[in-house]
Amino acid sequence: MKKFLSGLFALMLVAVIGLTGCTAAPNGLSGDYRQDTLAVIESVRGALTLADDAPDKTEAQDIAREKINDFSARYRRNGSLMKLSSFTTMQTALNSLAGHYTSYPNRPVPQKMKDRIDLEFRQIEAALKREA
Repeated sequence: MKKFLSGLFALMLVAVIGLTGCTAAPNGLSGDYRQDTLAVIESVRGALTLADDAPDKTEAQDIAREKINDFSARYRRNGSLMKLSSFTTMQTALNSLAGHYTSYPNRPVPQKMKDRIDLEFRQIEAALKREA
């Protein structure tokens, strides 16, 4: 009987730890699409507005790249978001920026790309306000 109870206790402990570990958001995303989208926009804007010679520029770019990857991994397979204009525009902006960071890691983001991404971010924010 003692062996049975200790096995049952161990199984319950593993289940509790496993379930609580899965519900936490280690990547900083909350699971709320609107809130996560705005957080990623804020992070990317912060990285893009830093001067090229700023000492924390590479750290800000790394954080932005991590948030881009986390956002894409979390939401790209959500079929209900595929219809939203905010989601498709967000994917376009993030893909272009991630592509630049991957292809040209040591080069600054061109001003033309910064302007286009800023325009897309404003469109996303407007779409989120009208819940589209």
